[in-house]
Amino acid sequence: MAIKKIGELLVEKGILEEEALQQCLTEQQKSGQKLGDILLGRKLITEDQLVEVMAQRLKMPKITLESLIIDPHVIKSLPVELARRYTLIPVFRIGKTLTVAMADPLNIIAIDELAYTTGCEIRRAIATERGIKNAIERYYSVQERLKSVIGDMPEKAIEKTATQNAANNEEQNEAPVVQLVQLIITKAVRDGASDIHVEPSSDTLRIRYRIHGRMREEAEPPKSLQAEITSRIKIASNLDVSEKRIPQDGRFSFEVDNVVIDLRISTLPTIHGEKVVIRILDPRKIRIGLSQLGLTEKFLENWQELIHSTEGLVLISGPTSSGKTTTLYASLQEINSIEKNIITVEDPVEYSLPLINQVQTNDRAGLTFASCLRSILRQNPDIIMIGEIRDDETATMAVRAALTGHLVFSTLHANDSAGSVTRLADIGVASFLVASSLKGALAQRLVRLNCPDCLENYKPPEAIITIAGFPVDTVFQRSSGCAKCEMTGYSGMSALYEFLPIDNTIREMIAKSESDAIIKAYARSMGMETLFEAGAKKLLAGEITLEELIQVTSPDRSEANHEHKRLPSDISINSLSQTHSTGI
Repeated sequence: MAIKKIGELLVEKGILEEEALQQCLTEQQKSGQKLGDILLGRKLITEDQLVEVMAQRLKMPKITLESLIIDPHVIKSLPVELARRYTLIPVFRIGKTLTVAMADPLNIIAIDELAYTTGCEIRRAIATERGIKNAIERYYSVQERLKSVIGDMPEKAIEKTATQNAANNEEQNEAPVVQLVQLIITKAVRDGASDIHVEPSSDTLRIRYRIHGRMREEAEPPKSLQAEITSRIKIASNLDVSEKRIPQDGRFSFEVDNVVIDLRISTLPTIHGEKVVIRILDPRKIRIGLSQLGLTEKFLENWQELIHSTEGLVLISGPTSSGKTTTLYASLQEINSIEKNIITVEDPVEYSLPLINQVQTNDRAGLTFASCLRSILRQNPDIIMIGEIRDDETATMAVRAALTGHLVFSTLHANDSAGSVTRLADIGVASFLVASSLKGALAQRLVRLNCPDCLENYKPPEAIITIAGFPVDTVFQRSSGCAKCEMTGYSGMSALYEFLPIDNTIREMIAKSESDAIIKAYARSMGMETLFEAGAKKLLAGEITLEELIQVTSPDRSEANHEHKRLPSDISINSLSQTHSTGI
């Protein structure tokens, strides 16, 4: 009866035709399958549409797990075997009430077993099977392996064993803590993480990965292992294990899948112990040329013309893990030759490049960006790359170097390309110097691409469509998750670019200290494509989701709408929808 009413609701909402419903009901009587499985198998509805109607019919909340961060303590309350067997995952716990997201909330056997195992009252919620399976892989993966490495030893026994093994080099490689650290690093590399964060709190130790620019909680080892995990990482990177009062930096190499990965270590004393961040430098990620960055032919032509200049300043802006280093290195490799003296100053040097002299800063030794730059200018360079402009001294020297016959590349913290122009003036560089030296500014972001093997149409919430400024009847696509994308729905990354070439009009604006909004408005009138517009092309080509576009191009959730309302007259939704290029 309940299933039939769900079918009727689908018809009432205009999602399903009455004739199609009757055909599926007939098939259900013959096969004994669930109506929902038949509808999904015939691709008459999407999983999201089915869940939406089920939530309405059963009067249960619908949960979108992709946008939810689940407390590791809640995850620990339920064994992974149960989660996998019944396709469910715990999401909230308040006192003795545990809220569980289920693909089949009518499974009474599952609910009874949950109540018996957890000792809680079970509150049901509905989520897509795809979302639940993704969440299980996300939250239980390392936690499962963690248990297999450490076993069921009590925390005191773990601590004692770890201490004994630390004193014996022969046994050290077999110690549970050593295996755990290797597991954490290996999983991070295979997942494509750029950083690993080992974060202590008052009573827990949290492991988080930064993947595609976003933090993701991976595991929560026993608090008693905090000192041993930290010590193991510090020993491997030749840091002083006994020194816990000051920050330290180190490095070591680690082999994963027959590839040697370079790891940069940074420790920071906190009130709950040392926090450790491991930057993962996978050499496979930097073997890329400009032609592989996904640039359009016109953009690539303009960028190559710019980087082959003999002098001037070129700026690249973007948040952490937005691909700035990849763009910089690809550009340097494009112009690198035996005839040019190229020197970089970086913090840290992430990848070794042939024929390029790379210097790593050391603030404690007095080797700062500014002091390095002074020395570099006495080394007769043709091209200089400054990892980041952080202060007025470095900014002024970079500008003066660009004015004295050097081509200077650098990065800067700014929201967009026009913002990086005015940012130099904010730091303290005279406007007329910026106007004279700057050749171009590039802003970029990374977006996660939909998996092409499991792409399907979907309807985002109308509130999000309104924020973005798209018509409500726009067709949006996302990936449901499959074996090829490991049920994540994503397949690789791509960059969005916003390039601001500096012409004479913009030079006059900079010299007059005009705002970045005025500069950006002029640049758009001259045909500059914004980050949002570049993303809109990928969105309407089915390459990214609407949520991805809004999150990446509008950190405050409002910029997307602001950008879209101001599309130039020659760029409309209709014209964008005709663009299906994979580049920018």
